[in-house]
Amino acid sequence: MIAVVPIPALSDNYVWLIHNEDTGETAAVDPSVDRPVLDAAKERGWAIGQILNTHWHPDHVGGNRGIKEATGCTITAPAAEAPRIAGVDRGVGEGDRVTVCGMEGVVWNIPAHTAGHVAYYFELAGMIFVGDTMFAMGCGRLFEGTAEQMFANMARFAALPDDVQVFCGHEYSLANARWAVTVEPDNAALAERLGEIERMRADRQVTLPTTIGQERATNPFLRAASVADLARLRSAKDSFG
Repeated sequence: MIAVVPIPALSDNYVWLIHNEDTGETAAVDPSVDRPVLDAAKERGWAIGQILNTHWHPDHVGGNRGIKEATGCTITAPAAEAPRIAGVDRGVGEGDRVTVCGMEGVVWNIPAHTAGHVAYYFELAGMIFVGDTMFAMGCGRLFEGTAEQMFANMARFAALPDDVQVFCGHEYSLANARWAVTVEPDNAALAERLGEIERMRADRQVTLPTTIGQERATNPFLRAASVADLARLRSAKDSFG
């Protein structure tokens, strides 16, 4: 059985701990910090043996060195960004296979937020770790890429089964929902989701993971009709609030 636990870090990051209860294996996805992640694993009796990084930004790799020094874990990261990431043992890219806590997965190249950003898709487990490329009702800023690239990423995500769980890098759901309803004011599913997320965040609950089905119904970026439409939405979101 696979458990995935969110570890809040910094102001709004999540580090995801993956644990296989049968084998005892544990992996950390995008550790922005080291000590809180090590403490969270220790509290559960888990030993981190692997780190997965989706991209080079410091709030996703800042814990690499400390966790590796403490545990001797191996680090898998995008090959194109490996020189900017501490402690990488294996660089990966499109189509490479990974084994994490007994799960077999495939690497996707999903550039736009950063030039070498990757996702890790575990098809049989129905999970994808997308870093900062997609969020609940949002997508990442186009720091090192183009609207064309992000549109292609969204189309690729949208083709996945509805029940695939999407593990994002940040707790942006409330802000994204409040923006999304201004873009799609007649979307009943979106209005309902905003209310649900407002209740959850009022209780300080984690709103992730989301699912492909939820995003297909409520994420304006996943629903964009064209590259130009996505670019327009991204510009509007960048200046919102």
